[in-house]
Amino acid sequence: MTTPAIAQDDRRFMAAAIALSARGRGLSTPNPNVGCLIVRDGHVVGRGWTQKGGRPHAEAQALNQAMDRAHGATAYVTLEPCFHLSPRGPRCADLLARAGIARLVVALRDPDPRTDGQGAAYLRERGIAVEMGLLADDAARAMAGFVLRQTRGRPHVTLKLGVSIDGCIAMADGASRWITGPDARAHAHMERARHDAILVGGGTLRVDAPRLDVRLTGLETRSPRRILLSRGPAPEGWGGIATPQDIATLDRVDHLLVEGGAGTAAAFLRAGLVDRLLLYRAPIIIGAGLAGIGDIGLTDLAQAHGRWRMTDERRLGADRLEVYEAVSSA
Repeated sequence: MTTPAIAQDDRRFMAAAIALSARGRGLSTPNPNVGCLIVRDGHVVGRGWTQKGGRPHAEAQALNQAMDRAHGATAYVTLEPCFHLSPRGPRCADLLARAGIARLVVALRDPDPRTDGQGAAYLRERGIAVEMGLLADDAARAMAGFVLRQTRGRPHVTLKLGVSIDGCIAMADGASRWITGPDARAHAHMERARHDAILVGGGTLRVDAPRLDVRLTGLETRSPRRILLSRGPAPEGWGGIATPQDIATLDRVDHLLVEGGAGTAAAFLRAGLVDRLLLYRAPIIIGAGLAGIGDIGLTDLAQAHGRWRMTDERRLGADRLEVYEAVSSA
């Protein structure tokens, strides 16, 4: 039986593993951004997160750091250890068993049918105590792209909007630099670094010619792939899709950031393909400017209620960030 003290420690260590997993977001695709801690006698002896391109896995990295101290230890992993064979590296279930861990605490059962409970069963058969489900919702949120790819066959979509108090994204003539201040723009660049790809519409490409890169010192190499939503050809160096539903065809994209244009924002909202909304609101009033979002197909005001829940809000310099998640999102 788990004592209250052990249960509290378990939550603390799993929360730390989930925080570690965020370091791999936007880098680990096609593998999930997993976090792992190896804990012995109350001390962390190994930590890891899925590395760029998906290898090494979080468990392999943590075990390599722990070395022989992993024997008899507890492993905290945000996703069930992989069980399927791969030419890219060993199964994490095998690695944990060979290391001699005594206990495994898993946040989320792997929705990938190649593992889906088999990794946990394999370790239980070898005498390792396995507990699953601790902070599962938090882990699923941290690995939202992987989860949605497995369950719905598409990437997780974040829509970013920088607007005035009255909901405009630009002056009537299209001028939009800059609505928000430097702190909000820096935060938006951090968000870019956490995504595999970034998408704008044809209007934004023609008017703004955006670079869509990450301009933060030390993170310049984390600029996401550029995607154009247009029925015409994409420019050199860009990928292209014709409809929002085509995001399902994007290779190695589990986290997609949508940045550009009222029409593009409306198209994704109309299709029900926005999972998370980043609303950067500047303390300015524009008046007769360009609306942030076009027609999303609502015919009754009642249809607008109950679709979004706020998950975060904060000040960024003079601006305010509000973060919402779609109520129906996995």
